[in-house]
Amino acid sequence: PAEPTMVLRLKFLNDTERLARVRPGDTVGALKRAHFPGQEQQVRLIYQGQLLRDDTQSLAALHLTHNSVLHCHISQHSPAPAPAGPHASADPVHAALNVGSLMLPLFVLMLAVLWYFQLQYRHVFTATATTFLAGLTLLFSFMAFTMYRR
Repeated sequence: PAEPTMVLRLKFLNDTERLARVRPGDTVGALKRAHFPGQEQQVRLIYQGQLLRDDTQSLAALHLTHNSVLHCHISQHSPAPAPAGPHASADPVHAALNVGSLMLPLFVLMLAVLWYFQLQYRHVFTATATTFLAGLTLLFSFMAFTMYRR
């Protein structure tokens, strides 16, 4: 007997939807090949907040049912090949240098240098400049604590 088919709803970032008729035994890779030919490497499928990384996993193993929603993200460029070696990252997005994570240490360093100069060359700093530096330090501290408290 033929395996029953089910319909999955493929939802894109721009809120458009496409229906995909699949079988529970189909794999994630087969779904990508059937509905995104030539773009399999650029397509990211997300189900219930989890990125479906394993293209060999069957849809039944993911507990997908009729009318389940798969969120689809299609990147404009193919992902960079993963680096080989003992420290290779499984996720190429996290393998790249995250410049955003360098901002906090950079601002801390800049504030430390400004406070050093304020203490060493007190005669150069006016009361307004010192007040501004103290306010900037308080503002930055407040922002840093609220961001990293979560």
